[in-house]
Amino acid sequence: MEQKNQDYRKFLIPANVAGIQNLELVARLVVEGFITGLHRSPYHGFSVEFAEHRQYRHGDETKNIDWKVYARTNKYYVKQYEEETNLRAVLAVDSSASMSYASKGMISKFDYAIFLTAALSMLMLRQRDAVGLALYDTEIRKYLPPNSKQSFVTEILKTLASYKPSNNTGTANALDSLAERIKRRGLVIIMSDFFDEKESVLNALKHFRHRNHEVLAFHLLDPREIDFKLGTGATFRDMETGEELVTQPHQIGGAYSDAVKSFIKDIKKECFNHNIDYTMIETSTPFDKALRDYITKRRKV
Repeated sequence: MEQKNQDYRKFLIPANVAGIQNLELVARLVVEGFITGLHRSPYHGFSVEFAEHRQYRHGDETKNIDWKVYARTNKYYVKQYEEETNLRAVLAVDSSASMSYASKGMISKFDYAIFLTAALSMLMLRQRDAVGLALYDTEIRKYLPPNSKQSFVTEILKTLASYKPSNNTGTANALDSLAERIKRRGLVIIMSDFFDEKESVLNALKHFRHRNHEVLAFHLLDPREIDFKLGTGATFRDMETGEELVTQPHQIGGAYSDAVKSFIKDIKKECFNHNIDYTMIETSTPFDKALRDYITKRRKV
């Protein structure tokens, strides 16, 4: 019985869904695994009820109380209808060539972003939130304005499934353009390796805050980009320019590791200083970490 209760977790592990070709199925498995996990976790504030219910408040009509939920939780919840929802979110996915990197046994940063975006989109639309999508490299390549119709997930998934990472990185230009395009205040979720000039990345993130958007930044990195454990010899190729360098990883490992840690620390610090929620995620990390961070952020909006 215990083993059966843990089956849901297998769909939250990136490698386990990497071989599934149907993106809608991936999204559904991740979302269902996540919701099932919430019921069986110590996160008592999280449950499936957040998707279509909210806790009863004084003045609510008793006819809207969901008695089935009460029977399970011993708490009063009322059914939440579409007109009560005011969250508008845009998921911005970095589709530059550097996102295609994947070390041995890992999925690429882009695939991780695609799977997470698909799951978040499905989860948001279940909550009757409006969700939009932006794919960018040096500029915005594809933009779908926020929509709360349940059927809109099909358009989002179709767009994600048809896209491949290419071109150079131009975080500042692309995100500045996106900030100007989003007219109504909302939540912007950015998924990127942020491999660009640090100040330009930070300025682009701050631009959203200047326009009164809430921001959740997912910093996606392959584990080897952090620990640099690449063996005794390696050829390094720039994913965007194609330039190659043959060297011994141990010769530059220390300096590289220090530079990456400093880069992460600086971005995290500046995000904190400007009320931007920042999460660094390795591509081996189960998806529920990011999904929980999203729910936490949503509650603050």
